[in-house]
Amino acid sequence: MTMSNPNTFKGPYLRPWMREYGAAAPASGTGFKGIIAGGITGGIEICITFPTEYVKTQLQLDEKGGAKRYSGIVDCIKKTVQSHGFFGLYRGLSVLLYGSIPKSAVRFGAFEALKTRSMDERGNLSPQMRVLCGLGAGICEAVFAVTPMETVKVKFINDQRSANPRFKGFFHGVSLIVKEQGFRGVYQGLSATIMKQGSNQAIRFFVMETCKDKYRGGDPTKPVPKMVVGAFGAVAGAASVFGNTPIDVVKTRMQGLEASKYSSTWDCFVKIWKNEGPKAFYKGTVPRLSRVCLDVAITFMIYDSFMDLFKKVWP
Repeated sequence: MTMSNPNTFKGPYLRPWMREYGAAAPASGTGFKGIIAGGITGGIEICITFPTEYVKTQLQLDEKGGAKRYSGIVDCIKKTVQSHGFFGLYRGLSVLLYGSIPKSAVRFGAFEALKTRSMDERGNLSPQMRVLCGLGAGICEAVFAVTPMETVKVKFINDQRSANPRFKGFFHGVSLIVKEQGFRGVYQGLSATIMKQGSNQAIRFFVMETCKDKYRGGDPTKPVPKMVVGAFGAVAGAASVFGNTPIDVVKTRMQGLEASKYSSTWDCFVKIWKNEGPKAFYKGTVPRLSRVCLDVAITFMIYDSFMDLFKKVWP
């Protein structure tokens, strides 16, 4: 064996397991494929599930006392349709549509890149690495896509609650926010969003990868039917909802138009606890549960379908 010949060096050590476990060999295009597939998936998914996101946000912004406007999910839907028509339930969709494509692209691209570097020789992830890869994907999407998108979305929905809405459209609303509050105005709640998205994706990818691994019996090459992927996605979504809704409530308050009354994320948490009680941290859980379960199920089904397609047409 000579060190100068890379093929000779690879022969006795690397080539046998690379032939047997080809799935584990690093694929330079996997992360990029994840970005493309994730971006397409994000655009399709948000158009389907947005009304439940709208209702969830309205209920989370609702406070106790005289400022309380809705008695529940049905009441929120009814009053919104009466005041703004059916498409009032899609208020702020453009914000999420503009943001969902890069958000999903960053999430899946980051996860695929991290997964490729963390797999064992058979192409499997350990339970610890499933959590860490999901956490890393969540942090990346929080910093690069979710925080500005969510902040603007919440402000748009919050604006509709006022007697005289000020935002006339996406670009008008964003320009007004930046003019009055500066760049910080579209980056409020960053720490809360990092906690939310990090825990979200850590839980979701852990559950999804664990369920897939159990189904495959440890064989990463065994295909998983798309309906089964959808069922696993719904379970992963439900787990993330119950695991981090309190963080989501704090994030929503920190990004609303009245965020100035909170000096920090911790101050927001303390004030909600003191003024509204522990149950306030689970406001909007039911609409969020329905949205997230559907969201995650659809997302993973669409994403897996595109990744399977890419494997065939984009070696």
